[in-house]
Amino acid sequence: MHQEDVRWGKKAVVWAVLVLVISVPIIAAARSPLLAWRDPIYILAGFAGIVGMALLLVQPLLIAGYMPGLPKTRGRRVHHWIGGSVVLAVTIHVAALWVTSPPDVVDALLFVSPTPFSIWGVIAMWAVFISAVLALLRRRLHVRPLVWRRTHGLLAVTIMGGSVIHALLIEGTMEPVSKAILCISLLVVTLMVVVNVPDWIVRRR
Repeated sequence: MHQEDVRWGKKAVVWAVLVLVISVPIIAAARSPLLAWRDPIYILAGFAGIVGMALLLVQPLLIAGYMPGLPKTRGRRVHHWIGGSVVLAVTIHVAALWVTSPPDVVDALLFVSPTPFSIWGVIAMWAVFISAVLALLRRRLHVRPLVWRRTHGLLAVTIMGGSVIHALLIEGTMEPVSKAILCISLLVVTLMVVVNVPDWIVRRR
């Protein structure tokens, strides 16, 4: 019984840390004084991006079965739903920015924007959309499981890397320390999956 209590205690700690890493950047951004000078559509764009990035943190944990108390098969179903939520968040983020400033969005999409963070954001965006389309069409296209895992893994690494660089280069409503912790957490969990999940990117002997 004591061992069971310890096991549940560890699960509670992991969930608490995960909730803090996700929620603190969002709460800190909501308290930013810079919001007083922003239009509602711009605020919507910013928070859609923050929420989308926060959701990314649980995706590698779900696909690898690292979420405490959540069986791997159920975790993968949740992974699909959260993936759809990430696509929605990215779409809202880009669409709201388009309403705010169409020329800036066009420059970013054409990779001619003078702001480097825009380029990394666009790279991550296209990786998200391509990953979602392949997920929907993989059975129709008869993609082999090994090919799918490696392709999806490479796209996931691109999404994580592009999103982290995009966020770190922006000086905006996100609080620097909580943003850095979220970004580091994204990189760590992604690296954990790359190293520990067989055939996710590189074939394991």
